[in-house]
Amino acid sequence: MTDFLFDGPETAPATILLAHGAGAPMDSKSMTAAAEALASCGLRVARFEFGYMAARRSGARKPPPRADKLNPEYLEAVDKLGAAGPLIIGGKSMGGRVASMVADDLYAKNRIAGLLCLGYPFHPPAKPTQLRTAHLENLRTPTLICQGTRDEFGTREEVPGYGLAPTIELLWLEDGDHDLKPRKTISGFSAADHLNTMARAVKDWIGRIVVS
Repeated sequence: MTDFLFDGPETAPATILLAHGAGAPMDSKSMTAAAEALASCGLRVARFEFGYMAARRSGARKPPPRADKLNPEYLEAVDKLGAAGPLIIGGKSMGGRVASMVADDLYAKNRIAGLLCLGYPFHPPAKPTQLRTAHLENLRTPTLICQGTRDEFGTREEVPGYGLAPTIELLWLEDGDHDLKPRKTISGFSAADHLNTMARAVKDWIGRIVVS
């Protein structure tokens, strides 16, 4: 695991720990844009990489392991970060999925306040029956999933039928893809518009779930 990349003020009301998706690093364009949008709303963001992705920086072409095999690395990142105030865990795509698998244990121990997923991979693209939602049906951790309406990993038409736990809130971003990016000529929104909407919604959500 690499060191953290930080954005936002140290005096923020909460810290958000974000892991990357399966194929792009923590400093990818989409991860950086999301972190900067959250930071612009006064939130502290810490990004980190799983070992297989960090190894790619030195030339090793390691494929991502099965998502649940990364659970120990996510827990290690929580420990290493050692956030003093309220902590939200989450990530982009696979990173959010891994966070969702360790969230309830951390929440039960009062180590986190919530879970944030940016583009949750509800199923692989073009494989809508291969759902990755069983553990989300009884999730106890307060959760916000920010999803583009045309995300090929789970669209607005598909997701309502998944029987997700009542602790899970969904923010739908019109015409957004898996990076939350819309087609401006079709939707009238830019990528920056959606990221700003996402960041404001996250800040409001944290204000509701974090007890001062």
